This record gives sequence, structure tokens and C-alpha cells, in this order.
Amino acid sequence: QVHLVESGGGSVQAGGSLRLSCAASGRPDILYSMAWFRQAPGKRREGIATIRRNSGNTAYADSVKGRFTISQDNAKNTLSLQMNNLKPEDSAMYFCAASYYDDGGHPLDTNEYSVWGQGTQVTVSS
Repeated sequence: QVHLVESGGGSVQAGGSLRLSCAASGRPDILYSMAWFRQAPGKRREGIATIRRNSGNTAYADSVKGRFTISQDNAKNTLSLQMNNLKPEDSAMYFCAASYYDDGGHPLDTNEYSVWGQGTQVTVSS
């Protein structure tokens, strides 16, 4: 019922910034929350930021607090991730995800999300 497409990835020097976007189509109005995840080669997928569609409440992984900001424009059905002061360890494939309901799990757990985008690559050089 919902399709997600990420964009905005690229290469940047350490200390630089990037802004990722995720466009949702279909029935995004029924979504409970959306989130950004990332996965580097050989590592598990990591939840970094999430936002509840109705309330706008957010949660962040400790690794990105103070540097990344998640936001949404529900009228345009878009999700964004502003990434500032990027570090080499931020390099990863970044994914947009969405959930239809709250099952009581951790909001940054991969299993909370059932809809995923194709990913956009972010590379931060030192």
C-alpha cells in the first residue's frame, strides 16, 4: 500500500553535510511512523532516526544525536534527514522505512518496519 524511494546520497568530506529525502506514494496517510536506517558492509542494519506521523515525536540513535535531524512534510508525503558534521563512520547505505502500527517494540528496531526503500549511498571521506 506504500512505496518508498530515497534520494540525496553522495560523497562528501568529513565535516560536511548532506540532506536525504524519501518520497512516499500509495497510502502514506495510514502510516504510524517513518524512519531512517543505515547499513555498512559487514555490519547490521542500524536504526538512526524515527518520527511518528501524527505527533511528530522523534527518536535518535546516540551515534547521530546532535548531528542528524529527521523531519517530515505530511502534505507532500516526504521524509527528510539532514546530516551535519558527517564523519567517515557515517558512510553506509541509507534506507527509508515505514511502519503501519506500533507493536510495542523499540522504535529503532528493524523489525518495527515493514516497508522499505531501495537505499541511497552516503560516503564520507576523511
